[in-house]
Amino acid sequence: MGRIRLQWSRIWEILGDHFNKVGCSPNEDIAVFSVDSLRQLAMKFIEKGELSNFRFQKDFLRPFEHIMKKNKSPAIRHMVVLCIAQMVNSQAKNIKSGWKNIFSVFHIAASDQDEAIVELAFQTTGKIIGQLYERQFAVMIDSFQDAIKCLSEFACNASFPDTSMEAIRFIRQCAKHVDEMPQLFREYNIEDMTVNEEDRVWVRGWFPILFELSCIITRCKLDVRTRGLTVLFEVVKTYGRNFKSHWWQDLFQILFRIFDNMKLPEQQTEKNEWMTTTCNHALYAMVDVVTQYFDVLGGLLLDDIYSQLEWCVQQDNEQLARSGSNCLEHLVISNGPKFTNEIWSKTCRCLTDIFNSTLPRQLITWKPGDYLDLEEMTERRESGHVSLRRFPSAHSINSLSSNSSRLSRPITSDQRIFSALQIRCVVQLELITTIENIVFFPATAKKEDAEALALSQGDSISLESGSLHYYSFDQDQGMYSHISSSHIFQLLDILKESHYFARDFNSNQEQRNLLWKAGFKGNVRPNLLKQETLSIACIFRILFRLYRDESRQDTWPEVERRLTEIGKDALSHFLMLESDAQKESWVSLMFRFLTRVHSLNDERFRTHISHWYPLLCDIVSSDLKPELRSVVRRIFLRIGPVFGIYYSGNGESYLPNSSIPNWGSDWVPDPCNQGLIDGVYLEVIKNKLLLSSSFGDLFFILVETH
Repeated sequence: MGRIRLQWSRIWEILGDHFNKVGCSPNEDIAVFSVDSLRQLAMKFIEKGELSNFRFQKDFLRPFEHIMKKNKSPAIRHMVVLCIAQMVNSQAKNIKSGWKNIFSVFHIAASDQDEAIVELAFQTTGKIIGQLYERQFAVMIDSFQDAIKCLSEFACNASFPDTSMEAIRFIRQCAKHVDEMPQLFREYNIEDMTVNEEDRVWVRGWFPILFELSCIITRCKLDVRTRGLTVLFEVVKTYGRNFKSHWWQDLFQILFRIFDNMKLPEQQTEKNEWMTTTCNHALYAMVDVVTQYFDVLGGLLLDDIYSQLEWCVQQDNEQLARSGSNCLEHLVISNGPKFTNEIWSKTCRCLTDIFNSTLPRQLITWKPGDYLDLEEMTERRESGHVSLRRFPSAHSINSLSSNSSRLSRPITSDQRIFSALQIRCVVQLELITTIENIVFFPATAKKEDAEALALSQGDSISLESGSLHYYSFDQDQGMYSHISSSHIFQLLDILKESHYFARDFNSNQEQRNLLWKAGFKGNVRPNLLKQETLSIACIFRILFRLYRDESRQDTWPEVERRLTEIGKDALSHFLMLESDAQKESWVSLMFRFLTRVHSLNDERFRTHISHWYPLLCDIVSSDLKPELRSVVRRIFLRIGPVFGIYYSGNGESYLPNSSIPNWGSDWVPDPCNQGLIDGVYLEVIKNKLLLSSSFGDLFFILVETH
């Protein structure tokens, strides 16, 4: 051992190869003797220490790696791990360049199925991370990436779940060392000019940690990958304050791998579990990160985030599709005040794309025997094209994996198509709610609906007495005040398209019967009543809020046009409804709509009623629920004074405290509206008769008009 290190390096070129061969001998006794001799030599060399810029420890420890990799004997492999563990326990202070070899041996041991080998290797690794890193991290920084890979391999060994969880905890602990000592990564191997000094802590510290955690997520079973996912985002949220812009771009490329189609499980059951659990969890966590660091990430990665959310919403997994919509809502509500006009444009474009791609158009066009070609579906998936024509039935994926000859056969199961279409219907409802919640906040719309329900069910007295109170959006909750008028109109166009699609489907009785007989949505005839009413209710909410907004007076002509058009269309459609279910779903909507109309000022009331008056007259003659009949009556009571048809002798043109207008001897027509006497006014009298007769006042009306 007295020779100089240079001599030993030359000698070891021959001895090392000899130990490689003998240590892998099929004769176990020879292999044991070889490993023991190698251990003794290695201990002697380590005791001598290692000078700076020398890497002799890597040379004489390399045979341990070779033997561990090539020799399949459990006894020899255990002996190798035992020799390395002994070196760490007794000579850790003298080990320098040899740490790479040590972690390499433990990396191989980590994937073993022998409990004794795995446990011994992990115990030693845990001691290195938990104790030695605290004392001599600067010396061991060269092997940091190897340590992280080693821990990742322990975490991915499905035979030892407790070890997996503990390995993830150690990776989390390594992140703390990177955060506390970034200067060590910048100063290490400073002569290496391939990596910028400022980026060394990312390339050699953060990136290995985050990448290996992502590998754990993609390789492990549910409980382990869930823990890995949690730790991954804990690290990002805790230490992301120090990340640079281009680091974030690298990081999100890692995160997007979680959703990569090519890396998803092949079996449909596992794939559904993956999407429902891991993808779902990752999506929420990713949006939380964007919200936390929006000042940095907003202009940098928002396009990619929107694309990923769109991908999730388009998947044939209801839970993931719902989560994609909810996360989009959360992202916009949390960061909307910081949005620029350009970002709002991107947001509206994203919502438009999602609505268009998830509209269940095939509900209207489906015929028995419709199918999708599996080859086309596979090509789309492999090319990264996202399509809702990948159906989530367990049978569809199983047919993919059966044999190559079946790949050319098309999918003919109607239930697979129906399953995907049902998910699209759910997504449409979620997106309508998303838009409403973004503009007004969830609590606002819920409060209004609750008040309207209470009013319609038990507060008809307040309607009759004229004390009509209705919730107003003047508080400007939600993102309403942050969204430009042009973007609000884009959202209205989305809702309008969704409404008309649902209405067309609900009116297509033949197609609904066809789907019903084919088994779509069980024993009930399919309908999109909820989509039809929710979308138009949201349109009315937004239009009436714009109407009250003094700061958006430039939009009032357009609001007036849209409200007149959609209101007339809604009243016409309500009159044409035939089924009780459809009428029932529209009663509450019409009650809220007409209540808002009643609250308009005289000028706007006159403008809109002049377009809707014939339809309102037709509504009077239909069978109405009491609450709707009451608000229609209030509308007609107001028509008189607003159009100057009648007024009272005491100078009041509107009698809020009277359930019946007092048409006595003091009533005279307004001469300015003489032209209305033969038309509008007579129609009012006719409808007053119809309305009042419902309340038992027909006799008094006849007497007074006579």
